[in-house]
Amino acid sequence: MRYAHHGRPQPRTLGQPTRRDSAVPFAERINRLGTETAFAVSLAAAAWGAQGHRIYPFHLGDIDLPTPANIVAAMDKSIADGKTGYCPGAGITPLREALASDIGGRRGLALTPDNITIHPGGKPVITKFVQALIEFGDEVLYPNPGYPIYESQIEFIGGKPLAYRYLPTATGFEIDLDQIRSLITPATKAIVYNNLQNPISAESTQAEMEAIAQIAIEHDLWVLADEAYFEMRYSGTSSSIASLPGMAERTVILYTFSKKFAMTGWRLGAAVAPTELSSVFSKLNTNNESCTTHFVQWAGVEAVLGDQTGVTAIRETLRGRRDAAYDMLVSMPGVRLSKPNATFYLFPDVTEAMAAKGIDSLPEFADRALKETGVSFCTRLHFGRPQPGEDRKYVRFAYSGLPESDIREGLGILKQWIEA
Repeated sequence: MRYAHHGRPQPRTLGQPTRRDSAVPFAERINRLGTETAFAVSLAAAAWGAQGHRIYPFHLGDIDLPTPANIVAAMDKSIADGKTGYCPGAGITPLREALASDIGGRRGLALTPDNITIHPGGKPVITKFVQALIEFGDEVLYPNPGYPIYESQIEFIGGKPLAYRYLPTATGFEIDLDQIRSLITPATKAIVYNNLQNPISAESTQAEMEAIAQIAIEHDLWVLADEAYFEMRYSGTSSSIASLPGMAERTVILYTFSKKFAMTGWRLGAAVAPTELSSVFSKLNTNNESCTTHFVQWAGVEAVLGDQTGVTAIRETLRGRRDAAYDMLVSMPGVRLSKPNATFYLFPDVTEAMAAKGIDSLPEFADRALKETGVSFCTRLHFGRPQPGEDRKYVRFAYSGLPESDIREGLGILKQWIEA
């Protein structure tokens, strides 16, 4: 810092470079840090809306439905009862007990509170999984298209992300198991497995899940089982890879309150892991956040153990929205789509629709749709770089943030635009 002749430091405007920081000397790893690109689409839609245009926001997997009233009341009571200070880094015991029983019961796992750590959302579980298990240069398999934070955190912490793909089928998508086998080397340490997947809503068959488990066992891989949408399904029952023989001891389950309970902004999640790894997660929590918000955890206890009427209503509302969005999309010329049974995303193939509009690129397709119809959505490019040989074009619609009437209205306008 320069000094004036009176010996006092000269004032400097925030952001004005000095000789020392003219290149903004951030740590090199910042260059490896990605982001959740759906938020960038949200900003573009908001900017267009600020100009007075009507927006139909299909871009972000948020939920516009209220958190059930009994959960809100439990939070209010916990604040009134003074649950506003620090609590254990691993989480409060009543919530860990409730989750051990609920998660274990739904998956056929014998869990104790020592297997559970509480986190401010599901996303930190991804980071802490990589921090705890991946050394610099270790390889981690992850799905592409997939949640972009997987790749971002693997690279940021110094691992080497290896993308594996999904192949389109008559009923949706399946994992390219041969590709996974071909990617594994002695440096491969882990695989991220997101059944009931964002963005494509793919659900594994039992055979596919068993194949992933066999690969993990054969190559001694850790598995991050992202089960954020485990209970966000409209029929049938989900199953967990951790329930398969030989898998509980090598699997971390990512659990979140965001989807099932409409608590996206509350930031409450959990990791289910072998006890030794749970202890490491607890230590990381203490270093990173001290603890997850105390009174929010008490609301989580009510969410798991309390009345589920509100949860059922959320799921049924989303079912109606899925059906409305699906019906509208499949009625559009040049759009191909299978009806998923879970999540709140649709991932249609729009290759022919784009060709009919004379549009070659997904960014142009999304931008023109926004500007000419008000419909905002993500494209396949927001969920990873295209894989070699990938020649179809996809977009993602999240139907969780719009009422059914807006879904039909907005997609009706999009249909007219595609047909024009």
